[in-house]
Amino acid sequence: MKQTVLKYGLYGLLTGFVIFTIHLVVGINKFDDSTNEILGYISIFLSLSFIYFGIKHYRDHLNNGLITLGKAILIGVLISILVGLGIAIADFIYTKFVNPSFFSDYEKTLVDQGRADEIFEMTSTTAALFMLVLVTIIGFIISLISALILQRK
Repeated sequence: MKQTVLKYGLYGLLTGFVIFTIHLVVGINKFDDSTNEILGYISIFLSLSFIYFGIKHYRDHLNNGLITLGKAILIGVLISILVGLGIAIADFIYTKFVNPSFFSDYEKTLVDQGRADEIFEMTSTTAALFMLVLVTIIGFIISLISALILQRK
């Protein structure tokens, strides 16, 4: 199980890091906030697709075609944590080094849109932790769905 989690988790981590970095560097200045949010979620879901393939690989190649719901969810959640790390690292690097004014620019945008009530203090570290938690929660949901589809007792 460990080898499957590491293999597919690292695939997802690298995919998440690369796609999310490209999205941040290219998309932030080209697209509006709504489009960037959609692109961000697309990059998360693409990276988390490795959950399904990791569970399937473990079931078909390492566990004689069988996998329980619990084992499939565990594999999926562990993969999602690695994917979340990739995306969190990309987010941290972008907001800390590439575009350190990101949060103040975003705050100004919210004020200009009359949405000042949505402003809260955010740092690169808290944003990265938020992304890790968000990706892991979405990963849990994808793990549960994948586990229900792929389970065989």
